[in-house]
Amino acid sequence: MVTKNQLTVNREQANTESPSGTEVEEPPPSKMAVFGQQEEEPPSNKPHGRHRFFGHIADDAWSDWKWHFRNRITTVEELTRFIPLSPEEQAQLKVVTTRYPLSITPHYLSLINPDDPDDPIRKQAIPSILEVTMGMMGCEDPLEERRDAVVPGLVHRYPDRVLMVVTNLCPMLCRHCTRKREWRHGGWVRTADDIDAMLDYLRQNNNIRDVVISGGDPLTLSNHRLEDIISRVRGIAHIEIIRIGTRFPVVLPQRIDAELCAMLSRYGPIWLNTHFNHPRELTPEAAAACDRLLRSGVPVSNQSVLLRGVNDDLHTQMKLCHGLLRIKVRPYYLFQCDEVQGTEHLRTPVEVGLSIIEGMRGHTSGLAVPTFVVDLPDGGGKVPLQPNYMLTEAEEEILLRNYQGHVFHYRNPAYARNQRQKRRPRQALPTSTLFDFAQQQLETAGDRDANRAVVRP
Repeated sequence: MVTKNQLTVNREQANTESPSGTEVEEPPPSKMAVFGQQEEEPPSNKPHGRHRFFGHIADDAWSDWKWHFRNRITTVEELTRFIPLSPEEQAQLKVVTTRYPLSITPHYLSLINPDDPDDPIRKQAIPSILEVTMGMMGCEDPLEERRDAVVPGLVHRYPDRVLMVVTNLCPMLCRHCTRKREWRHGGWVRTADDIDAMLDYLRQNNNIRDVVISGGDPLTLSNHRLEDIISRVRGIAHIEIIRIGTRFPVVLPQRIDAELCAMLSRYGPIWLNTHFNHPRELTPEAAAACDRLLRSGVPVSNQSVLLRGVNDDLHTQMKLCHGLLRIKVRPYYLFQCDEVQGTEHLRTPVEVGLSIIEGMRGHTSGLAVPTFVVDLPDGGGKVPLQPNYMLTEAEEEILLRNYQGHVFHYRNPAYARNQRQKRRPRQALPTSTLFDFAQQQLETAGDRDANRAVVRP
């Protein structure tokens, strides 16, 4: 059985050197006794939010990211002080958390509507019995990261870039996490020897130009430890780009403070990829965090995951991407949810993602349309998927369908055609049959769309 202490570092070790010699600012959650007191909350007309749950918490504490980290909700008993749960639901969640633990920051909890069991924020943070009843579907490591790890924690799959997994600690345990397998192994941070081995590999491979620092969440490390890693990576001459993968701007934006941003500004170019999934996550605190990063020279991109009941409809995705652009964050990827054990209830058919992209393309600016991506199992890598706009190809032209469904001839330049023929000779379709063929393709697509999973309006 997994206990809370297996996932967190001991309170006495917080802000000190861990047994591995790695400094971590990772104080565990308290018992939340203060939250359980029966105190009157200030009047509020909001159905949920800080004033409903944490109105008695002083502003200076609420703005302190370490306070949020210390006071994460990590047990079902703590959760019941905020979210109505029947005895049966409590029993079910206790079963789930023995396999897949629970951790929610006060900031993110304040975004949940406690009276809505289908709340899209709740689905990302609060366990579901389906995590275990459907737990045999999928696999622990569908992307084969362990297989592609050249040294512990360093995944080298693509020729010019690597992934550094420096910790498995996170401020919140997202129920759709790709590395959900790590939750059962207790909290860890890579040792100094592990980091040295990663850096040695980077120095010896001149073709590597891009390093992604991820976890868990690397921003759980103290600024000192994080700077030590970033500065040493930046010191390798052939490393051009450093990227940080973090969900802190969403689940604990107070972490993105002036001290962190000043440190990051010294080691650019640094790009930060974060993970907004729903428009309600675009809080003023999150917007301010992203603005601080941008003013420090750190561009911010977003990588959403397509989740059933969270963002699997056109309206939500459009609102999310428009909201991201308003806070100066680029919608980068929309990921098909990986085949991870414990996440099957949140996965959608691929056709849903294609329908969403098709509904966005042409109806909003291209900058607002993310790339829909499937990260292939067995380490196959990322594959972008798009609706089929090219209907057919002939000797001198192709037929294309636009976002309105209209069909257009497009003359194909001779150079491109000749090069293509050299690669793969093919018999051209007679031009006289192009429109007949296109009509058949459109009718076939219509039949296929009629059988797709319904995309919610």
